[in-house]
Amino acid sequence: MEEVSALKVRIKYTKSGHFKFIGHLDVMRFFQKAVKRAGLDIAYSQGFSPHQLMSFAAPLALGVTSEGEYFDAEFNSLVSSDEFVRRFNEQMVEGMMVNDVILLPDNARNSMSIVAASDYHITIIDKEEDIYLADRKVKLLEAANHLLEKETIEVLRKTKKNEKVEDIKKGIYQIYPDGDQIYMLLATGSEYNLKPELVVEALCKEIGYEYKKFDYQIHRIETYMRNEKGKLVSLLESGTRIE
Repeated sequence: MEEVSALKVRIKYTKSGHFKFIGHLDVMRFFQKAVKRAGLDIAYSQGFSPHQLMSFAAPLALGVTSEGEYFDAEFNSLVSSDEFVRRFNEQMVEGMMVNDVILLPDNARNSMSIVAASDYHITIIDKEEDIYLADRKVKLLEAANHLLEKETIEVLRKTKKNEKVEDIKKGIYQIYPDGDQIYMLLATGSEYNLKPELVVEALCKEIGYEYKKFDYQIHRIETYMRNEKGKLVSLLESGTRIE
């Protein structure tokens, strides 16, 4: 390893299988332990209770899988991107896999602060006892094709403190049928954060069916930021691979 001052690194990973039932705090602990076991020279904060310098972008809700998850970390010394991936994946278990690692410039903002959008595939789960499944699937796919034609898309949005009817149309950038799935590109981040569950709920409301969260599997494809031209690009566009 080449000795350098703390360097910023961005890690892209996949969360799938039974790991979709693991909450964000446990995912953080998992990677904190994986970094140690991998023998990577991660940097620690100063003070009475040092902790690894690590921050995650747009944590997933329980039950959602993803191939486009990210966290940033600072290291005192580096290995190549391929070696980072190899060492991480030697410590992974089924359902977690590191896909890529990039080096960030010194002035790079952390991933949490730059997230602007995420895209998803929504799968309608087949259930033998659901005699209306075929009809519901056809209607949902058709509704997805025309949802953005509506002037407003109102749902009941609940928070810890209250609930209110909200027009979520501004947070839906794209939505359309993709084979027998529904594709959607949604606003994510601090400016406006739209959960895919709310969009599925709006689709169900549109066709007159009750929304039941366990009838759908949500899969995040990628997490995006905006580049200098305002175009949505992968968070990997922030830096370069380490040779």
